[in-house]
Amino acid sequence: MSTGPRYHPPTMKTELSTEDLITRGRRVLRVEADAIAALESRIDTAFVAACRAMQACPGRVVVTGMGKSGHIGDKIAATLASTGTPAFFLHAAEASHGDVGMITAADVVLALSNSGETAELIAILPVLKRLGVRLIALTGRPASTLGRAADVVLDVSVAVEACPLNLAPTASTTATLAMGDALAVALLEARGFTEEDFARSHPGGSLGRRLLLHVDDVMRTGDQLPAVAATASLHDGLVEMSRKGLGMTTILDAQRRLVGIFTDGDLRRILGQPLDLQATTMGAVMTKTPRTIRPRMLAAEAVHVMETGRITALPVVDERGVLVGALNVHDLLRAGVM
Repeated sequence: MSTGPRYHPPTMKTELSTEDLITRGRRVLRVEADAIAALESRIDTAFVAACRAMQACPGRVVVTGMGKSGHIGDKIAATLASTGTPAFFLHAAEASHGDVGMITAADVVLALSNSGETAELIAILPVLKRLGVRLIALTGRPASTLGRAADVVLDVSVAVEACPLNLAPTASTTATLAMGDALAVALLEARGFTEEDFARSHPGGSLGRRLLLHVDDVMRTGDQLPAVAATASLHDGLVEMSRKGLGMTTILDAQRRLVGIFTDGDLRRILGQPLDLQATTMGAVMTKTPRTIRPRMLAAEAVHVMETGRITALPVVDERGVLVGALNVHDLLRAGVM
């Protein structure tokens, strides 16, 4: 018969009422909001020193921590990296088992510990000192071992945790995350980081698609292009529109220069007129000054042209006015630009 320790499940209490749950949820938000608000007065010369050290760093910002601080540190490293500051997260427990070799003398270390006494962090302090790296501490106890060893200390202490037992890291992790965001955004602006820079580091996201895709990346070309001559009959023009499925056809001269366009809207406009489909030419019913775009324009600019002009399809022409492509709103939707 086993004599090992017995498992004791958590004590079950009476189920909280709807009002009680709402009250407790709101209390947590108030406590965490107060913790963040208290940081504003701590954005001081130490914050400036931390920003300067990371901006001048010729290597990378190495963010490290344990437990909940480690999770927050991982997110801070990701935010820094995606906003122009080269950074990565180093798990403090793995650091003392060989991974500290990832840190070079050209790096800056951003260490997170609410107590400032996390054993795994304290264990690598001698290595950091030998390397001569700048050490920035985000801690709730500036006078701790980590705080005393750091070149720059950012105080992220909180009056109370949102946990009713004042034990689970809640307000303290929120405050640390907010301070990390403050550092990242301040550095973003100091580096002159732009939307285009952000898009390059997020090519798979919607912003990346909006800012990096060009018209010639999404336009239709070759046999997909609807095109007829000005002398073609209205019947032939309608057949071309139907076959290519763009909701329009272009009208070209002998050199394939665009001279007009005929769209679904033009068709609705002439429906009430007594026109002979065979005798009427496309040149007689086309719109002679259509909106056009260039192939190297951003796809987002094509969206703007469509929205302002209230149109759903656009011909793409080169600098000589020669048709090189066409696209409609569905092409842009499929590309994730709209």
